[in-house]
Formats: sequence, structure tokens, C-alpha cells
Amino acid sequence: MARKWISLPRSEGQASRQAHVDLPPGTFEREMGREGFFGPATQFYHRHPPTDWIDWEGPLRPRCFETAKLEATADSPWAANRLLSNAHVQYRFWRLDRLMPRLARNGDGDELLFVHAGEGELYCDFGHLRYAEGDYIVLPRGTMWRLEPRVASALLLIEATNDAFRLPEKGLLGEHAIFDPAVLATPRLNEAFRAQQNERSWQVEIKRRDKVSRVTYPFNPLDAVGWKGDLAPVKLNWRDIRPVTSARYHVPPSAHTTFLTNRFVVCSFVPRPFESEPGALKVPYFHSNDDYDEVIFFHAGKFFSRDNSPPGMISFHPSGFPHGPHPKAQASMFKAPATMTQEVAVMLDARDALEVAPEAAAIEWTGYVDSWGAGERRKAAE
Repeated sequence: MARKWISLPRSEGQASRQAHVDLPPGTFEREMGREGFFGPATQFYHRHPPTDWIDWEGPLRPRCFETAKLEATADSPWAANRLLSNAHVQYRFWRLDRLMPRLARNGDGDELLFVHAGEGELYCDFGHLRYAEGDYIVLPRGTMWRLEPRVASALLLIEATNDAFRLPEKGLLGEHAIFDPAVLATPRLNEAFRAQQNERSWQVEIKRRDKVSRVTYPFNPLDAVGWKGDLAPVKLNWRDIRPVTSARYHVPPSAHTTFLTNRFVVCSFVPRPFESEPGALKVPYFHSNDDYDEVIFFHAGKFFSRDNSPPGMISFHPSGFPHGPHPKAQASMFKAPATMTQEVAVMLDARDALEVAPEAAAIEWTGYVDSWGAGERRKAAE
């Protein structure tokens, strides 16, 4: 059955004519929206920042995890540290400093790799592909693969459990906007791929229903001599993403969607020009994301709306409370600190509540919840 949201735009009291622009003097804007940033929304104009809490009790608090503390390496992705998960997504962090001795195959869903650090070679059913820092690699469900790092690697792994990664509709922007599909790289059946084929014993670790089975072959099963079709792994580097921007309006995170599934989206924040319109917000607005849990992995640079967010940090904002720029960033709400943003980050918006794994709790910065609040805002103003 087709569904239609109840839509009745109204305005009450002091409000701006255009969201995120020319706020009533002395107010702080908060957006309450449905379906993340894809559905209907209302903007509120408050006398105080919605994050000026002075105490917090209960499990819904904002949380932050330091992956730099995850020093252990593993030679299999199925041994990587699981940090967050629900029935539709597994979110893991993996350090690999040697070649994988066995092939991996995910029978539970597509796998998205984001290379936080390192470089090397990927071998899979489809051939050979080099990887490097900043690469996204989408591995379709059922793909056999392994990595040979030339430089010790750190990777973010996002599994679309019982689902597949797809590209967002680009609508009026056209198919060549954000990134041209021509920049997507696929594996090649090249000399490097043929050179790794041999007749010695190989094992494949197959993950299905979150349990691992091992299958042994008397030869390397990556022995394809050809393939044709429109299903294959693809590689995209964040440097090939050209974000949607507006000089007069702060576009929502949904405009930066890179991949999506039925129950979550993956967005990429990459350097872009700040808004130049004098009355336009220059930082993300406060928002109550009541349908999605929000996770941001800070890859590189300086995240202009967050304080104390070095590369490798992960912020986790469960749905159900307002959040937005940190107090130090609030001073730049209408005056950009530079001409361009400097951050590179990967955001996951999950439609279903995420569970925090013990491995994540062990590396938590528990003071994160106090990095907002009235006290921190007073410090930032001093």
C-alpha cells in the first residue's frame, strides 16, 4: 500500500522563513525530522542550545570510542573487533599486518571495507585490485577474497546483513554528480592475479549466520580465467567524491549519501567550501534524529563541528535526543573559520537500534557526554 506523510507546513511564533538561514536573533535552531533527513521535518527556535545539559543518567547518552586503543591484529576479518551491531548491520574495526593465510567469504551479506590506513593487494573471484588509504571497497555477498598488505592496514568493516549495498538516486543532479560511475574500479584478471594461482592446499572461511565454517581445497579456488556480467566488487576513493554544496544553505547529511541498504545508509563527509551567505548556518544544525542511530568514524583532518575528535575516533549518538555542534563550534555558526572544511569522515545512519559490544565499551571515552553542556559552552566563550 502506498503511504503518504501528513504534510501541512505551518509557522508559529518567531521563526525563520528558510530553514538554516537567518535565525531569529539570539536563538538556536533544532530540527525534528522523520526517516533521518529524508522525511518531513520541523525547525524549532530555542533560547538555549538543546545540548546544554548539566547531567545525564541512563543508557541513551552520546558515546565515543577510541580505535587507536585497538592494537591487536588478526589475519581474518571474522576475528576483527565487532563494535556495534543489530539485525541488519555489523560494524567492525580490523588491523591487518600480514597477508591473510585463508580466503574469506561472507554468506550473511555484502561487505563494505573502508581503508583507514595502509595499502596492499586484494585478490578475489573477480581478479586483482590494489587498495590504499581512503578506499571504499564493496564486496558482494558470496565473494571469496583475501588481502595482502604491503603496509600494515587498518580497516572499517560494515556488513549489510541479509542485504546489499546500492547507490542513492541522484535525481535532478544527474548520474555524473557526486561521483561519476566511471571512477569506480573493478578487479582485473591481470598478471598479478594469475601469478597467485597455484596447486597447493587453500582454505576458505565462510561466515554464515555469524558462524564460521572452513572449506579446504587442494588448489587455490581463485582460479577464474574470465567473467562477464554486472555484479562485481567496486572500489571508490573519497578523493573522487565531489560533494553537493550550497553557498546559501547548509545541506543535510542525506545529501552526502554514498551507499545505502534497506535499513541503513553510509555517508561520506569530505572537504567542501563553507557556506558564504552571511545569514546561513556554517555548522550542522541541532537535530533530533528520532528514527536513526548515528555513528561517525573520523578518518582524517579536523572535524569542524566536533571537539577532541582525532582520526580513528567513533562517535555514537543513539536516536531520541537532540545533538549538534560542540560548544567551540557554536562560535562559528555564522562565521566560517576558513574557506573549506578539512574533515574526512564516514557516517552510518541505522534505522534500527545498535547494540554496543563489550569491545567498544572497553575503549570508550566516558567523558564524551560532558563535552557538550552549559559548562563547556562557557569555557569555549572564555
